[in-house]
Formats: sequence, C-alpha cells, structure tokens
Amino acid sequence: MTSRGHTWNRWYGGPTIPTNARAVERDSIGYVTVVRASTAPVEVDEPTREVDVTPDQPWIVIVWNDPINLMTYVVYVFQKLFGYSREKATALMLDVHQKGRAVVSNGSREKAELDVFRLHEHGLWATLQQDK
Repeated sequence: MTSRGHTWNRWYGGPTIPTNARAVERDSIGYVTVVRASTAPVEVDEPTREVDVTPDQPWIVIVWNDPINLMTYVVYVFQKLFGYSREKATALMLDVHQKGRAVVSNGSREKAELDVFRLHEHGLWATLQQDK
C-alpha cells in the first residue's frame, strides 16, 4: 500500500524502510523519505613507477625442548600435524631432545603462524622466525 509515493507496512501501520536505505528523513507531516546511495563509477589512479616486488623469505617453525611433554607424544603430534612418517617425526623429536630445538616446518608467514598456533594447541613450545 502506498501513499504519496511511500510504502507502508500493512501489519504494523508504519512506514516500511528498505534494508538498503542509507539515510531516512521525515517530512513535516511524518512521511518517511528514503535516500539511497548511488553506485557511481570511481576512477582509480594506476601506479606510474615500477614497484620492486621481491619474494618474501621463507619462515621457519622451531619447536623447543620442554621438560613436560613425553617423547612419544611429541612424535605423535609431528605425525598428526605435519603428516611426517614415524621415522622422520622420531628424528625431529630427537633433535628437539638432544639439541634443544628443531625446525619442523617452513613456508610463508601465514603458514608458519598457523603451524605455531597448532603446535601451541597441542602443548608444545614453538616459535617462528624468518629464514636466513
């Protein structure tokens, strides 16, 4: 139902305001006027000089030795999270145990952050750093 070009909500008796309305104004007698935003094209300036894009150096994930987790649990976590074979996971666990740390993963920063987060969820001490 419309009155003077306005849509009225027949169930509640008041004006219906569309969900895409950007602003709502009322005139002197209470009619609602809806103002919609326009989608005019926007000009974008293109860069004028060459941008030197150097690839990001890979990031590494380091697991540190801790006195809390059992060696068998660390092997299990490496197999579960990274899909390593039992032999590779055992070798990495021995590096952590004997040398104090081991690099268990590398890649982009986002991947390394995710791997560190997952290792923390499993109770292992892990950090990330940029590979040299």
